[in-house]
Amino acid sequence: MVKERGFVSKSDNMHLEDGIYPGEPIRVEMDTEENEIQGPLNDLHGFTTNEGEGSNVVFSREAPLISSESRTSGGCCCSLKNLKSGVVATDSELAKDKFGQEKKLGRQDRMELGRLFQGAMSSHDWELAESLISLADPQTLNDALCITLDSIWFLSTQLELHGVTALIKKIIASGAYDFTRAALRTSFLASCVSACQSRTMSLADTVTVMAQRLHERLQECNGDEVLKAEAGAKVQKFTEWALKCIGFHSRCQGNRDGVSHSSAVEIQFQLSAFKTFLDIAGNQLTGKDFTEAFDAACFPLTLFSSSFDPGWASGISATVIQGLLGLLVEGGADNVNQCFLEASRFGSTELVRILLQIAQRNSLDVDVDLALGFASHYCKIGTMECLVEDGNAVAFLGPLMRAAERGCMQVVQWFVKRGCKDMDLCLALTAATSSSQVVVAAYLLPHVPQHVLAALSIEILKAAGERSGGSLDGVAFLLHSDFLSDPAATYAVADSIARSDDEAVAPDLKAFLWEHWSEAAYLEGLNQGKKHYMNLLRILKWGGSPICLRDLPGPLRVAIAYLPLYRDCIKAGGRLLSQRLRGQLVEAVNRLGGGVLEEVSQGRELLAVLEHHLPPFLVHTVYTC
Repeated sequence: MVKERGFVSKSDNMHLEDGIYPGEPIRVEMDTEENEIQGPLNDLHGFTTNEGEGSNVVFSREAPLISSESRTSGGCCCSLKNLKSGVVATDSELAKDKFGQEKKLGRQDRMELGRLFQGAMSSHDWELAESLISLADPQTLNDALCITLDSIWFLSTQLELHGVTALIKKIIASGAYDFTRAALRTSFLASCVSACQSRTMSLADTVTVMAQRLHERLQECNGDEVLKAEAGAKVQKFTEWALKCIGFHSRCQGNRDGVSHSSAVEIQFQLSAFKTFLDIAGNQLTGKDFTEAFDAACFPLTLFSSSFDPGWASGISATVIQGLLGLLVEGGADNVNQCFLEASRFGSTELVRILLQIAQRNSLDVDVDLALGFASHYCKIGTMECLVEDGNAVAFLGPLMRAAERGCMQVVQWFVKRGCKDMDLCLALTAATSSSQVVVAAYLLPHVPQHVLAALSIEILKAAGERSGGSLDGVAFLLHSDFLSDPAATYAVADSIARSDDEAVAPDLKAFLWEHWSEAAYLEGLNQGKKHYMNLLRILKWGGSPICLRDLPGPLRVAIAYLPLYRDCIKAGGRLLSQRLRGQLVEAVNRLGGGVLEEVSQGRELLAVLEHHLPPFLVHTVYTC
């Protein structure tokens, strides 16, 4: 026996591990066409437990039922005469077992017996199925138990219920013991059946949806790519098995292209059969088994969630899975919150809704606020709506701040529209500013009340600078936007931080503000403007250029002198210029005869004066760049 290495993604609780394979697994295939059993359903797999800890869904042991070497043809309702003739042929081999020894069938015998048992189940020939049980060895009995449990999700009459429950009792009384594998496997299948009833589509379309969703889910997981690929192949194989099994049973019931919707009475039959199994198994199923079965039932619903119609959780199609999960919780499953968080992360809104209902009915605690954090991180808006409206999640601050920090506008807008506290909005603005998410900051700024900004202005800029990660574009945006709606106040806050002796102020922020936004920067801008003007005069007087600048039209001379400054001002944008640029612009306007415009609120007027002296075509070109 070889124990293979498993893949476990701790971040999303998806456990896809290889277990111990039996030496001679029985293969089962059921290829159906024209409502006939012409061969086996490829690779029918079961579940087995893993020796590790935790609630790990394990996709490991193969447990097929009909040999690919033994193909038979005939309708789903195979004739009793043909099946019994097979029993006689098989019985002659089985009679050779020594008296008193445990019955052990050869591989070929097990496959043939499995084929006959599946045929009897398909034709609802309970008498024949019971006669086959007496011929089975323990391993074949375990497989027969799995086959019988698989069929319960397709029960439609009281007679079928009695037949199946009698078989379950007979198989267990005869020596079947692998209850864990049977419970995990049938839970997985039941979930797939419910998912396939979510909307009208062919099973072929369902396979495509499943494969795409599985690929997307694995892409969202962390871990080694090779192990992820192996895990993906294993899960896809199991899910394809479940869909083939569903297709087989559906065609036997006369539904060629999809899964029929069970009535309320039929659902009661199905859940009654499953509860009978649980009652018979008793304490041979541990709390860990119930926990893993709960995982197994939830997992397919996360794959199929994108195909669910809104409100599916409250419809008839979800009744089976609600009942199944409820029975597993009653049996001892303790991972409702774990599955709830995972479903929230992957946007499985209808599963989230079901788990909320189960938690409420069983007085269990689920962390709706943490789930909201997961859903918002992965931008699952529909799930966020469910968590707030159905789960009463109220902790908006953390998810809002993280969304602002990442620049996830859709999530930020959702929170703002739902209604956030003033302080939460202010903190989200700070987060967006610190990570230079200018678009998000521009959206949040008008939503933060001015009195909050005024009271916390220094702390906002200091915090943004401290967590800036090297880029101060967000800080520059707030200042250019005149975030205090008062130029004098905005400049004063920047100057105060620039001159501060507080060691808690980030050095990069302090240097940036001192160079561009302090009062000293304004004076430096004036001085630069004067030097620039003096250089122009020197060029006009002593320049050796063949083109005499004095002979050019006035607007062109202004363009040569101040077009770079004008472009810098336009590029900066916003309502306020930095103090350095403002100083240069004040000096330029003064030299152009526009008067002394030194008021901090006169930035637009300064720019308008300069534009008036520039050639119109240059002004137009700058604005359209």
